Amino acid sequence: MPRTRAASFGWIALAYVTAGAIAWLVVSRLGEAPPWRAMLIGDVAATIVVFAWSVALDNSSVYDPYWSVAPMVFAPWLALNGAAPTARGVIVTALMLAWGARLTWNWARGWQGLAHEDWRYVDIRDKTRRLYWPVSFLGIHLMPTLMVYLGSLALVPALTIDRPLGPLDLAAALVTIGAIALEATADAQLRAFRRSAPPAGAIMARGLWGWSRHPNYLGEISFWWGLGLFALAADPGAWRALAGAAVITLLFVFISVPLLDRRSVARRPAYAAHMRRVPGLVPRPWRGPAEPGT
Repeated sequence: MPRTRAASFGWIALAYVTAGAIAWLVVSRLGEAPPWRAMLIGDVAATIVVFAWSVALDNSSVYDPYWSVAPMVFAPWLALNGAAPTARGVIVTALMLAWGARLTWNWARGWQGLAHEDWRYVDIRDKTRRLYWPVSFLGIHLMPTLMVYLGSLALVPALTIDRPLGPLDLAAALVTIGAIALEATADAQLRAFRRSAPPAGAIMARGLWGWSRHPNYLGEISFWWGLGLFALAADPGAWRALAGAAVITLLFVFISVPLLDRRSVARRPAYAAHMRRVPGLVPRPWRGPAEPGT
């Protein structure tokens, strides 16, 4: 099977078109199921199809764009299947599509193709051996799917309840737009740093990365909280809609950040000292940024 970058994108496109078609068929047979249930069932069905492609292509990185692709389907589906379009619905859908398109593009331009698999998956494969694919389904595919689903539940009140716009919508828009800008800027700075061919062991401490070790993660977390604020603006009693943002925050704080930090400490001798100077996520403005190159 050809694994050039171009061929790899073809396989990924086929995998996601297949997953979308199966999810549509499953949801179309649910009748008048509430939106949250239809989203969950369709989401899991699509994930199973993507997992089947991961097994067929022997590469769990087939799943990588799912995080940003699935919500770009949820938002228009909810908007089109709800009541008449609302101002909030248009704003939230536009922001979700902007976030998803940018994040997917950022993945696509940095992806090396099916000849490469994410280092985290390679580590899991080495440790689990014959149990790799069951572990991959539960940990690499299904768990992130459920987290994105929980985060996307905020879309249900935001896109299906027709309540006039208010001050909380403005706050939600500022948080969400700021989050997209923060993540985009951090990703662009990191890409420029990598393309500059830094010496071995160099630590990224330029721009936003001098204030936070993982500003891109901070932007991602903030985006989901922004969606939660839109949900509360539509329905002040929808506090359950914040559960997804809380779970995603815990994922980054207790899994993603420590995992990357441990890898950086092992590969970069000065990184332990860098961790003492620069916070993991939330900047400490009173201390100032780290010096580039430290």
